[in-house]
Amino acid sequence: MTRLQGTIAPILTPFEDDGSIARDLWVSHAKWVLDQGAHFLSPFGTTGEALSVASRERMQALEWLVEAGISPTRLMPGTGVTALPETVELSAHAVGLGCAGVMVLPSFFYIAAGDSGQARYYSELIEKVANPAMRMILYHIPQNSGVPVSPALTARLSEAFPDTVVAYKDSAGDWNNTAAVIAAAPEVAVFPSSEAQLTKGLASGAAGCISATVNLNAAAIRAVYDAARAGKDSAEADAAIKAFRKVIQDAGLIPAMKAVLAVRSGDRRWLNLRAPHENATLESGEKLLAALGPSANHIGRS
Repeated sequence: MTRLQGTIAPILTPFEDDGSIARDLWVSHAKWVLDQGAHFLSPFGTTGEALSVASRERMQALEWLVEAGISPTRLMPGTGVTALPETVELSAHAVGLGCAGVMVLPSFFYIAAGDSGQARYYSELIEKVANPAMRMILYHIPQNSGVPVSPALTARLSEAFPDTVVAYKDSAGDWNNTAAVIAAAPEVAVFPSSEAQLTKGLASGAAGCISATVNLNAAAIRAVYDAARAGKDSAEADAAIKAFRKVIQDAGLIPAMKAVLAVRSGDRRWLNLRAPHENATLESGEKLLAALGPSANHIGRS
């Protein structure tokens, strides 16, 4: 079985002024990010405002990407929601399309359930989807979900479902947790927080990065990944992608990236976010582009 690895973009979800998904922007942005060098796309992660998007919308939008000619083998959509039946539906749909994997949050809100409750949730999900083609990425983002996917839980699921539970996305930003997961579940492909830990992670056995800013900086991040994998010196380029990331992160990842895309594309629809987020502004995009300088010259170009 091929190990999941590389640089992965949890792509932004563009919205029309009426709040519906902007199909043309969605498809064109996905294609651009892949053309820039991303190995995979992960639609409907946190960056894609997934928990503000209904299940039926997610499934339709995923189909739009495939209908547009994007291979489902390049897609690893987020499918985790609180209710198990909906997670089953979203996951089964993605697997049925032929997606490379599904990225699944733990069942949040009931934070006292602990590892045993989450093990039940993930186990029942796998059993109900009942498709040996499913490859699952466990999604650890406790600062948002309130529920961790612990190293011990990862090891337990990897042992119980070695052909299904194959990867782990660590969005907590805590290197100690990342290292603990690598040690506890050596067969699992672990993706540290972002490109800020890309080279450190690769040197420690991690698989790459699933990072919001791959939306804007895929080529540069891919170049660092390739250089590090080849054992080449990437110190200067590594510092540059970290600096780029910090500018965007400090401004608020989702509205910041949408503001930049709105300015560069001239399409104001990129300013739209779904509640509870506030919409982005052209002014913030212009300030961000000024701060990024030449490192952003590629954005909005084919």
